[in-house]
Amino acid sequence: MKRVLMLASLCVLLFSTSCKKKKEKEEAETEFLVTNPIKKDTAIVENYVCQVHSIQHIELRAQERGYLENIFVDEGQFVKKGQPLFQIMPKLYEAELASAKAEVKFAEIEYQNTKKLADQNVVAPNELAMAEAKLTKAKAELALAQVHLDFTLIKAPFDGIIDRFHVRTGSLVDEGELLTSLSDNSKMWVYYNVPEAEYLEFKTQIKKDNPIKVSLLMPNNKVFAHTGVVETIEADFNNETGNISFRATFPNPEGLLRHGETGNILSTISLEDVLLIPQKATFEVLDKKYVYVLDKDNVIKSREITIGEEMPHLYAVVGGLSTNDKILIEGLRLVRENQEIHTKYVKPDAILAHLNLYAE
Repeated sequence: MKRVLMLASLCVLLFSTSCKKKKEKEEAETEFLVTNPIKKDTAIVENYVCQVHSIQHIELRAQERGYLENIFVDEGQFVKKGQPLFQIMPKLYEAELASAKAEVKFAEIEYQNTKKLADQNVVAPNELAMAEAKLTKAKAELALAQVHLDFTLIKAPFDGIIDRFHVRTGSLVDEGELLTSLSDNSKMWVYYNVPEAEYLEFKTQIKKDNPIKVSLLMPNNKVFAHTGVVETIEADFNNETGNISFRATFPNPEGLLRHGETGNILSTISLEDVLLIPQKATFEVLDKKYVYVLDKDNVIKSREITIGEEMPHLYAVVGGLSTNDKILIEGLRLVRENQEIHTKYVKPDAILAHLNLYAE
């Protein structure tokens, strides 16, 4: 029985030793891809939540009190500058205008008669002055009556699109009551907030002859067909958020964009001579980024790195690496610290091309 147990133990030991040697041989024969970080000029695309505004968007309100007699347009209709939109019942104001005209006529006759008498020295010059003042007052009241009458017909102040009506024909509207809104959508102002650090990057790129151009990603995940230009930056930072507002102007010839829409601004920032590595070459420990670096004996050691910018499949490194370092780019889960590995070197340009990255 003892011999049987000893024989079994020997078999297990031999089998274990054989498996271990086989595993070590496989590890030694496995080729791990390595490369160097590379310095290149490239670009990143920043994404900002934005709000779309018409270049002109105003509220149309009643300027006189009265019953709404006519609505000449429909909701959502495009109107031209000067086109009639609403008519508030004008009868009262027409009567006031007629009365004012009569007062002007009466004052003119009185003035002419007084002037003749004054020329003949029949009346004192003061009476002529009073008659003249009375005529001037009557003309002013006529002009005011004409303004009140004109206010009953509300016209479009510019070309634009009519919004939803807040009143209907026959409604009694008060002075200042909201009737609808009017939007000029020929161009759109798109507002978005930029953090302070990125603002400083933008300011170094802004030139009068080379303004910043941006794209608009719409809510349907399609990019708007026309490019916008950053024309305005607000004066002050928001102390609570640390952001500052940018305004980009977009042409809108097809009228696709409307006031109040949302979306995302896509802004490209150029980066010069930055150190690039594939994202897949990194791993994370307690929110810190690491890579495996090979020494001269092909022994791997983990090293903490500092990430500056993140791009699709790519990191821009600002600390912890140089172009002379060799880093492991595949099989990070298959190796361990201080392990000697068999490697295959791949040029950084080939890695970038394989990742389909856009680097200049």
